[in-house]
Amino acid sequence: MTNPTALIAEDEPLLAQALKAELASAWPELQIVATAGDGRSAVREALRLLPQVLFFDIRMPGLDGLGAAAELADCWPADEAPMPQLVFVTAYDEYAARAFEAQAIDYVLKPVQPERLRKTVGRLQQALTARQPAPSTPALADAALEQTLAQWRQVLGAAGAGAASATPAPLRMIAASDAGGSTVRMVPIDEVLYFEAADKYLRVLTATHEYLIRTPLKQLLPQLDADTFWQVHRAVVVRSSAIESVHRDEAGKLHLMLRGRAEKIPVSRLYAHLFRAM
Repeated sequence: MTNPTALIAEDEPLLAQALKAELASAWPELQIVATAGDGRSAVREALRLLPQVLFFDIRMPGLDGLGAAAELADCWPADEAPMPQLVFVTAYDEYAARAFEAQAIDYVLKPVQPERLRKTVGRLQQALTARQPAPSTPALADAALEQTLAQWRQVLGAAGAGAASATPAPLRMIAASDAGGSTVRMVPIDEVLYFEAADKYLRVLTATHEYLIRTPLKQLLPQLDADTFWQVHRAVVVRSSAIESVHRDEAGKLHLMLRGRAEKIPVSRLYAHLFRAM
């Protein structure tokens, strides 16, 4: 059996080196195949090298650790390699213990604490051993993939909940700019069909209009009713009652059609379980 492999994504080089050194001590067999300083590089290197373990810093410039993990969940080539074990690296002790340990999810605090890291290493070793050998049938492979996706949903959900501050009151109105940016409109939340992240803005789509706000999607999510608005992609949240139909294309990817909108809405692999019964 070959040595396990890992990728470290950390935007502070000294902290990345410290984690690498501590891992060499706690898990000598582990091969660090790459380090990345931002989320985009981490996604690119992970898809190129297909490591078995990912150590992702939650806060990184550009695409953060949560976004990078969500993107990998959607585009990981599961037919080539099992999805990796995911460990978040965080300096935010005040929420890490609450958000992660409550879900039995592993994390590494900065600066690296050797004793805590050894516990993480033990859990990772058990997880990697448990999934050997590879599933022998497509059905077992699909079940193994769904189990990993469920774990990733739990990880991302706990990380997102922990990263958020005190839960704000649910939104009733949104102050948004029109397409030209010259006028600010008060848009009732009941009229919004979906939100879509686009560059530095968040698109707010109703049945007849498009507006723009600067609030990142991850900051908006805690203000939305989770039963009313479903996240279906790392960049898209839709009103559940507006979903008219679900379609699967030739590549097996899901798309939604919403009442009042003509465009197709992509559904990522991470959220496909919402529509399994459909």
